[in-house]
Amino acid sequence: MNQLISITALASISALGSNPNEIWQNYLLDKHFLSQKEISPQDRNDKSKVFVGQLSKESQHKVDELRKSDAKYRNLDDSVLFAIYVSREAIKSANWKSKTNFGVNFGSSRGATALFEKYHKEFLETQKSSTLSSPTTTLGNISSWVAHDLQTSGPEISHSITCSTALHSLLNGVAWINSGMSDHFLVGGSEAPLTNFTIAQMQALKVYAKRHSELACTELDSRVEESYPCKSFDLQKKKNTMVLGEGASAICLEKGIVKNALATICGVGFATEVLKHNTSISTNAICFQKSMKMALGTISPNEIDAIIMHAPGTIKGDQSEINAISKVFCNKTPFLTTNKWKLGHTFGASGMLSLELAILMLQHQKVIAVPFAERQNQPKNIKKILINAVGFGGNAVSILLTK
Repeated sequence: MNQLISITALASISALGSNPNEIWQNYLLDKHFLSQKEISPQDRNDKSKVFVGQLSKESQHKVDELRKSDAKYRNLDDSVLFAIYVSREAIKSANWKSKTNFGVNFGSSRGATALFEKYHKEFLETQKSSTLSSPTTTLGNISSWVAHDLQTSGPEISHSITCSTALHSLLNGVAWINSGMSDHFLVGGSEAPLTNFTIAQMQALKVYAKRHSELACTELDSRVEESYPCKSFDLQKKKNTMVLGEGASAICLEKGIVKNALATICGVGFATEVLKHNTSISTNAICFQKSMKMALGTISPNEIDAIIMHAPGTIKGDQSEINAISKVFCNKTPFLTTNKWKLGHTFGASGMLSLELAILMLQHQKVIAVPFAERQNQPKNIKKILINAVGFGGNAVSILLTK
């Protein structure tokens, strides 16, 4: 890090809500916010249900209102609308209304998932494609529409680096600011992956959480709040328990130490590792070891109070990250937590939603524990938090925040 960079605003929308106070109150509860979605498997005609992290009705209503607010927005994918919504909220909170030269970098793992599948199905059935099928499904249309909506004249960048995408957006914003080419950057991630095909892809990998088949639907419905479909950070689990979620988050970055900043970025790290399998990282997550060490820089591991883990809820994924943390922090492991058991794995948006949890913990000076995980000693003061994210291909990012 050439210089410290301030986070002056944050906004999000997910299964936990869209209001900062509501989101924090939901974090304080030991319950999850996953629900059941009906899908139609490809190999049979009957419908079944899976667990997902869907937006609340109130949050979905806000997205629907945004869609209706402008004729140009009616044909946009939810991933774009999520990004526009959180960007508006972040800019308002940061008081950037008078600024027109800030940069925009939004990322997404899947992009316009629902629209792409809709247009492809249409093409298979008619051998014709709708006029707007191309411009509304390009990955670049997320940042482009955000920049259009906010009327910024700064650079606008889109990218996809699987599940570490949002934190790669943050890295890019930091790089632009450190280069002197920009003093302000809006960065974030957005994902709307709750389609039959995307869920089927995760099921094909055998990583998706299964419903309790031994229970009748009515009984399961009554007990859904008593169980935890996604056992993220439960190292005793015998089955993979990943659950997909939808959502977006954006933060405003400003050069230097800014008064009333929510948090300060004091370290960034990134790494990849040689693939031995299409989906997995190494047993000891070499990429995470490298990214965490880079983010720490000259800061002692003993100064880290908590780590927000990537922890997708898979057996190998969760364990490999724990192994990497043990290698880096040796005998003094910080407080460990994650949020995917609450809101699901939001792919390219997940890293920024984890960063939101870190900021809330710094603000309220309270850690959020995973209720079914092994109990840990809680830090008396929370000053430094490390956030991890990694995607297919071992693309790891670690961000170090300080109060």
